Amino acid sequence: MNYHGITLTSFNNGEGMRTVLWVAGCEHHCKGCQNAYSWDVSGGKLFSVDARNELFKAANRTWIDGLTLSGGDPLHPYNREAITALARDFKAEFPKKNIWLYTGYTYEDVKDLEVMQYIDVVVDGKFVEELADKDYKFAGSTNQRIIYVKE
Repeated sequence: MNYHGITLTSFNNGEGMRTVLWVAGCEHHCKGCQNAYSWDVSGGKLFSVDARNELFKAANRTWIDGLTLSGGDPLHPYNREAITALARDFKAEFPKKNIWLYTGYTYEDVKDLEVMQYIDVVVDGKFVEELADKDYKFAGSTNQRIIYVKE
């Protein structure tokens, strides 16, 4: 899996203060996407042990509520195995922290993937430029749903 960056602290990508991993690869190619540079699965750099350690070190701070997986699309078929392993390891190390995952797929299409057992909140659906709403908290367009998986 490749990634474009790690945001050490963010309050725009889920509830509370978060650490964010921005993965490479997206097959949705939504019109008006703010991260179109991230569509190529071979863009960015390889997610290495050093990157994982940086991510976990950032998440270990007491004021960080959890991890957000975004991109690109963490559930691009190319990313699924690595994202599953990352989510599994994160939950093992930080069982009280939550994981938010942004995907262009609908929840119904991905709910049976192994990774979903580690995800607390999914923001699903393709970005639709005509439905964009800057006041719609934690999503880009009003067709996207914020789904609390464990509820």
